[in-house]
Amino acid sequence: MRLLPLLFLLLCLNLSTTATAQTGDPQPDTGTPRAGDPQPDTATPRAGDLLPEWREGYLDIHHINTGRGDAAFLILPDGTTLLIDAGDNSMRDHLERFQLMMMDHKPDNSRQPAEWIARYIQRRLSGRREPRIDYALITHFHSDHMGGLYPGVKSSSRGSWKISGITEIAEHLPIGKLLDRGWPDYNWPQPLESDYILNYRQFLEWQTAEGGTTVERFQPGRRDQITLLHQPKAYPEFEIRNIAANGEVWTGVAENTRLHVPPLDHLAEADYPPENMTSIVIRLSYGKFDYYTGGDLFGLPAPGAPLWHDMETPVARAVGPVDVHVLNHHGYHDAANNFFLETLRPRVHIIHAEVASHPGQRVLSRLLSTRLYSGERDIFATNVKEETKAVYDNTGGINSPYGHIVIRVEPGGESYQIYTLDDSSEENRIKARFGPYQSR
Repeated sequence: MRLLPLLFLLLCLNLSTTATAQTGDPQPDTGTPRAGDPQPDTATPRAGDLLPEWREGYLDIHHINTGRGDAAFLILPDGTTLLIDAGDNSMRDHLERFQLMMMDHKPDNSRQPAEWIARYIQRRLSGRREPRIDYALITHFHSDHMGGLYPGVKSSSRGSWKISGITEIAEHLPIGKLLDRGWPDYNWPQPLESDYILNYRQFLEWQTAEGGTTVERFQPGRRDQITLLHQPKAYPEFEIRNIAANGEVWTGVAENTRLHVPPLDHLAEADYPPENMTSIVIRLSYGKFDYYTGGDLFGLPAPGAPLWHDMETPVARAVGPVDVHVLNHHGYHDAANNFFLETLRPRVHIIHAEVASHPGQRVLSRLLSTRLYSGERDIFATNVKEETKAVYDNTGGINSPYGHIVIRVEPGGESYQIYTLDDSSEENRIKARFGPYQSR
């Protein structure tokens, strides 16, 4: 009988320790223990460690920083892979007016940006016998999302086209299916005839004929264009919903959509949808976890432009609340309008920044505003220039101002953690770990 009080005391101590470990907001783990912290789990990676490899059941989302464009690489719960954009806007390196605005090349400029992206992906897939990209998604046709042409850009080893962005990725990794907004005609709202689009189309001709790639036009409303390829029945709670493209938006009912853009024959050419407005938008869901990304969509039309140029408002109605939000248009001044943020209410914001104006100061103020929506929020950026910090008074609200940003979602989607990785070398050691966050 004397054992009962001792067992009761041990049970109370155990409950107290568990409560301490789970209480409070997610804090960065920088590797330095603090007084009163729970003892670290030796299996949990810390600052200075290498990021553990993906394991089945987990969802990994890597926001890759080259300093020259967007790229996000996803390993889905069954091992299916998805690349969203592969930007290379190095043409700006050759324009004097951009010199002070541009971020540094990461890790350096000894290779073209897409080769750094491909090497990053290959490291994440190093344990696979045949590393490949199952799906590639190009959100819209701007060089910082798909690659551009500039002096010194390399030529393909397979044909006469130049390699930059997505066309260079394919030199290093096979692509199973590629989705974009224009296939096969590339003529909306007007014929797309810039030099890098023509180069891209030449690349697609070879890929579809010789490279084993299927190309499809992205169709809003669907949830079967990007699916799990290996064990779909094992993860019925996983879905990628096509939300919008070319001004067409999912209604939230079945696969029904509506066109937000008026008929072109009713418009002056000056009012045609600009390229950013046509961006592809998806919502990824894994159990309770929701993730939003939408290319260069915007919600604050240019002065004098029609109000329907605001695409964020109808998109927000279709998307609803999410856990993680990748800022539209790199957080430029025309993105993240009030209604959009009030509706999505993200716990985490991620900014792919390329120039000193990413993010805009007013945009950052909206992200931080608890008047738009209550609760905690964390902000991560791939880059923030020193010039930006000198001008803005609120960049201290950004949790991490540089590096690769990795979201690791636990099996089933109940919780997730965020890792920032050093982008100055290919070791990509962990800078800090944030979380766990509870999915909502």
